[in-house]
Amino acid sequence: MYFSKAKLKLFILFFVTYSSNLLIISINCQDDHILSLSRRQVALFIFGDSVFDAGINNYINTTTDYQANFWPYGESFFDYPTGRFSDGRLIPDFIAEYAELPFIPTFLPYHNHDQFTYGVNFASGGAGALVETHQGFVIDLETQLSYFKIVEKLLKQKLGDEEAETLLSEAVYLFGVGGNDYFNLFTSNSSDLHFSKKEFVGMVIGNLTNTIKEIFMRGGRKFAFANLCPLGCLPAMKVLFPGSTSPCVEDAQEFVQLHNKALSELLQELEGELKGFKYAYHDFFTSISQRFNNPSKYGFKEVTACCGSGPYGGLSSCGGKRAIKEYELCDNPNEYLFFDSSHSSEKAYKQIAELMWNGTPDVTGPYNLKMLFEHSTCI
Repeated sequence: MYFSKAKLKLFILFFVTYSSNLLIISINCQDDHILSLSRRQVALFIFGDSVFDAGINNYINTTTDYQANFWPYGESFFDYPTGRFSDGRLIPDFIAEYAELPFIPTFLPYHNHDQFTYGVNFASGGAGALVETHQGFVIDLETQLSYFKIVEKLLKQKLGDEEAETLLSEAVYLFGVGGNDYFNLFTSNSSDLHFSKKEFVGMVIGNLTNTIKEIFMRGGRKFAFANLCPLGCLPAMKVLFPGSTSPCVEDAQEFVQLHNKALSELLQELEGELKGFKYAYHDFFTSISQRFNNPSKYGFKEVTACCGSGPYGGLSSCGGKRAIKEYELCDNPNEYLFFDSSHSSEKAYKQIAELMWNGTPDVTGPYNLKMLFEHSTCI
């Protein structure tokens, strides 16, 4: 193609101007997001079970087996029971604090929807990835996802489509679920026992996969996961096998290890499959195992339950509101890795939250939570 000198000068001027504008747009995209993130918080949406439940089960028709809205739960921090299954704050509470967010409101009782711009906690004590786990008594993962879709609509009504979509894309989605699906196999006459361990794990991971992909389809890009803790070391599991000479129940540990391996592999696959998918994966199993095997190194004296009864404090009697009314309560929960038969103390949860927030890649990776909150999707 032939250009005259005049046309060539005009073309060069146009090209330089156009390229400069592209560069300015690119820089502005980054600058706008840096500025916007500095003046508004990144929301936190939480899905899971009692490890993350901040009290949503207070508002559903269930039994005290799946509630913690009675003393001494909450004694160490809140001075009253909030519905959290611990003596104080949980992992998401600390993550919210580190991200300079308030306590994330639970979806129920729903009147808190004006605060939903900070995020929402959907986690329900006793819930699993499988609908059948404690069905009728808890809010399963599929229902938690349906609640998220309601919040999405509310945010669009409140903020408008564009701002709501930006909020959802910049938000962090925190997951901790699956433990009850496996624990339930040891405490019920479940028909699921006819599946092989690998098949059963595949069902749990499959439901979690569907939830992740649905949130991604709706704009979510930044996900965080705590893998499963060593279920076989929980006082509630150990009390089921009084004759065992092992420090932890190996059959339960095998389920957990299969699950954690499958979850890790899934996230690596999704990272390659879903453009823009970023994740933090915390090795909760190792973190709790280290504290169980060497408690004094982490400031603990006991690996039994602070609140409960029976061997290891493993009977779920804390508070005397469940089937067993008699229970013992320790003087100082900070000395205990576990507060009740199935849940850690606030001190332990804080240590885990710190590892999730700023841990190195061998502990929480490939991103940690701090990096996820600071990362901009720049849509």
